[in-house]
Amino acid sequence: MSEAASPSKASSTPKSAPQKAMEKLGLLRDIDLALHLPLRYEDETRVTPIAEAFEGDNVQCEGEVSECRVDLRGRRVLLVRIEDDSGQQLLLRFIHFYPSHQKTLAVGNRVRVRGEVRHGFFGREMVHPQFKAVQADTPLAAALTPVYPSSASLPQAYLRKAVAAGLQRADLRELLPPGVVPAKLPTLREALNFLHHPTPQTPLATLEDHSHPAWQRLKFEELLAQQLSQMQAQRERALLHAPALRAKPGGLVEQLLAALPFGLTGAQQRVSEEIAQDLALPQPMHRLLQGDVGSGKTVVAALAAAVAIDAGWQCALMAPTEILAEQHFKKLLGWLEPLGLKVAWLTGSVKGKARQKMLDAAADGSAQLVIGTHAVIEDKVKFAKLGLAIIDEQHRFGVAQRLALRKKLASMDLEPHLLMMSATPIPRTLAMTYFADLAVSTIDELPPGRSPIVTKVFADAKRWNVIEKIQEEVARGAQVYWVCPLIEESEAMDLSNATETHAELSAALEGFSVGLLHGRMAPAEKAAVMAQFAGGEMKVLVATTVIEVGVDVPNASLMVIEHAERFGLSQLHQLRGRVGRGAKASVCVLLYTGPLSQTGKDRLRAMAETNDGFEIARRDLDIRGPGEFMGSRQSGAELLRFADLQEDSLLLQTARRLAPVLLDQQPEVAAKQVMRWLGGKAEFLKA
Repeated sequence: MSEAASPSKASSTPKSAPQKAMEKLGLLRDIDLALHLPLRYEDETRVTPIAEAFEGDNVQCEGEVSECRVDLRGRRVLLVRIEDDSGQQLLLRFIHFYPSHQKTLAVGNRVRVRGEVRHGFFGREMVHPQFKAVQADTPLAAALTPVYPSSASLPQAYLRKAVAAGLQRADLRELLPPGVVPAKLPTLREALNFLHHPTPQTPLATLEDHSHPAWQRLKFEELLAQQLSQMQAQRERALLHAPALRAKPGGLVEQLLAALPFGLTGAQQRVSEEIAQDLALPQPMHRLLQGDVGSGKTVVAALAAAVAIDAGWQCALMAPTEILAEQHFKKLLGWLEPLGLKVAWLTGSVKGKARQKMLDAAADGSAQLVIGTHAVIEDKVKFAKLGLAIIDEQHRFGVAQRLALRKKLASMDLEPHLLMMSATPIPRTLAMTYFADLAVSTIDELPPGRSPIVTKVFADAKRWNVIEKIQEEVARGAQVYWVCPLIEESEAMDLSNATETHAELSAALEGFSVGLLHGRMAPAEKAAVMAQFAGGEMKVLVATTVIEVGVDVPNASLMVIEHAERFGLSQLHQLRGRVGRGAKASVCVLLYTGPLSQTGKDRLRAMAETNDGFEIARRDLDIRGPGEFMGSRQSGAELLRFADLQEDSLLLQTARRLAPVLLDQQPEVAAKQVMRWLGGKAEFLKA
């Protein structure tokens, strides 16, 4: 079978713009084209008489051109009038047009036009309709016309031709043995042929909500491939080797627990034991540690690191930002250095001799724990014996970055254990599907002493009332965050920016120190500002979302998030988690600028109604859908295009039940199924 993805055969000639656009869309194989399904359909199977075309209808009409002229009043507009057999007329208006338009729409020509009917000054009209020349006996389309996901350089006509050719050439033989596919569903070829060219009698609702049996067949196939890939990755990982790490009696773990100024919660103890059990095995741990904002994931990470170091191996901790990495560094240094451990600090801002000193310490093993940003995975960074890799806020790292950290031990023919941490809790259904190959530990209990956070929602018109409240709070000794979405003015969005807000608050809070923190500042500047705020010298910190994670100032009890409607729900929850970290009752104020979209209303309502990160995650899933929520498993490539994890839970359960059976009894079929649906994307699941 040919695997060409375009209508023409591959050659040495330069690729056309449509061919390049198809490659960008991932349309590389015939099966990719066959699975490139329409966004919507246009009904070109019937002609609506002009007399029956009403305002707001999207219809196809046919008639003879009775007038075609260019109106030169104001901007040039092409006005075309057609008339059908009933004698009724329809005006076509083109603001952008070419000589070819005038040629096809010349007086006397018969044309079919399709578009939305509007009420114009001269009666019914269509603006920029689709059109084509026809004869009186030109047949109508036999099926609905597909409209595919595309781009500006990829015309629908070219894409339709390519998809039709790919659909015809693609190997769509039934791979699955009898009895595997749920009853009453069509074959794969029947399903795809139908979805590309559905009959006009098909209820559009069943196509739009994906409830048609043809859609159900595709969803099942996709979910099965995804589950097969996950389980295969899990089995492959079980064949790999890792150092078996066990803490020594009376060693670092016990010393650390004794030195901590607080006791562990029951949830922290439970997940620490789960991690310790995994580390003791000679297969690489692949575990996600999830917990709400402030649930104490860092101390669990410290205990895991202590197990690895106690066993004579090194640990690396990677965080997405310098601010978060530095928070970890300071906290872990304070806990581990008194126990005689050496902790190295490695970020992009560490230069020269200081950097070389850190690199040498990692390479010769004298640095038992290395903390940093993505600088930790650079080629120049070598470890003597990396036994455990910890990745915080793992959804912010791409697959390639996580794989690079795992390969730091490849020279010893071993893999390090991998612990990923996230403060964005993942709903159970999503974890079952996207992380079927991953063990999940959940901290579902907050440490005692955390004050509840009250969330209030105000329109921007009450901005000065909020500023007056800040004046009262700082006068009482409290500290305040004010979060802005942008650093400087944008012509595209009418958003207040951090710089302006800083000036505004500095003027309003005369006598109090107001700081500014944003992503474009040099690391040393950021560190100085954070040190002042953490030390209490600075009362108000105006910041962008660089403070989203990792910032821990117990005295900060008020947060204002400006243009809250522009933030995602999980991001709002992360930001809110910067307050309520001490004994003081804390407040989070969400300022919004109307009018709000329905999504914006849903997000702000969710924030006002609950502080529970797991409930926030559930609502976020409802609002955004699984693909966006997961960031496509943080890889940039969507792993589930058709299935909906909530609506298709029964299909998912069937796929989960069948996947191990297929892997055991027909591994060749399982491999073909994964390749057909995922291609190279299966690699994303191994990170």
